Amino acid sequence: MADERVEAAVANWAPRFVSQGVDINDFRRVASRVQTWPEWLPAWVANGDMHAQRAREAEQQARTLTAGEAWNHAALSYHFAKFVWMVDMDRYRAAADQAVAALREVHRLLDPAAERLEIPFEGATMFANLRLPQDAERPPLALLLPGLDSTKEEFFEWENVFLRRGMATLSLDGPGQGETGYTTLIHPNYEVGVAAALDHLEWDAPIGLAGVSLGGYYAARAAAFEPRVRAAAGVSGPFNFGDVWDTRPSLTRETFQHHAGAASAEEAHTKAAALDLSGVAERIEQPLLIVAGKLDRLVNWRESKRIADAAPNATFVLLENGNHVCNDVPYRYRPLVADWLREQLS
Repeated sequence: MADERVEAAVANWAPRFVSQGVDINDFRRVASRVQTWPEWLPAWVANGDMHAQRAREAEQQARTLTAGEAWNHAALSYHFAKFVWMVDMDRYRAAADQAVAALREVHRLLDPAAERLEIPFEGATMFANLRLPQDAERPPLALLLPGLDSTKEEFFEWENVFLRRGMATLSLDGPGQGETGYTTLIHPNYEVGVAAALDHLEWDAPIGLAGVSLGGYYAARAAAFEPRVRAAAGVSGPFNFGDVWDTRPSLTRETFQHHAGAASAEEAHTKAAALDLSGVAERIEQPLLIVAGKLDRLVNWRESKRIADAAPNATFVLLENGNHVCNDVPYRYRPLVADWLREQLS
């Protein structure tokens, strides 16, 4: 029998893996072989290596599409190897770097116009990926915000939903996230990261935000303070990340502790409570879409509804069968968010 952490990872995040592009057969095969949490990362790295080898072989045969798709499977495997794995931070960093490198191969083969941005931020650097829709002049921009343990390397399929609707996408590793998290910590005032990205980009068209999980908090927070944002959407975002702290999985609490730079679990709880929209959500003047899943075990849907209840121009959608980020019904939340944001940015 697998240990508690493996069981928690499978129970809480299996739909997320699949909705982001991990093959269901890969997930079942790899997860079934993992019995203890230390085994998780090497098992998924090995799966990534298998797909990377497939990609190299396909490119040698001039099968560019196959190679690009295989590299995306590799990027996702490397990313999910380390996403909440705080066992050995050197191996965590190595897997993260492999995910970044694999996604760059995806862009080279499947979207050569994709651009990697390095954005100055508080003496450090934020990293982001910019992609453009085909045959569009001055397209609106969807700025995609990850959550606690997601990164831009997870977003290739999510980006495609917006690109197909004529929007450009900027997937941002903000403070405490992904590559940016190598040199920064989580910021409760995430709007400073969004402002730095928009300053660097100088986008000459309407801009919207879409955040998932903790990114749902970030999207609402940034909209409250950033007038260049015309509309924002959050999926399964918390009103206060410190609320019901003790009911969140130990993997989530440990991951937050690392990315927040907390020296103890108690300090992590205090830092989580600082991610609070009290007195902030009321300031959001832009149209705001809040989506939640009624079956969410990581961020109770009532936490997300608090954001919509406080914001003066918000729409709240509760998906009865949705889990965390509604990844078990991606065919409902993804077009909903993308269509709504496109309409607001028209």
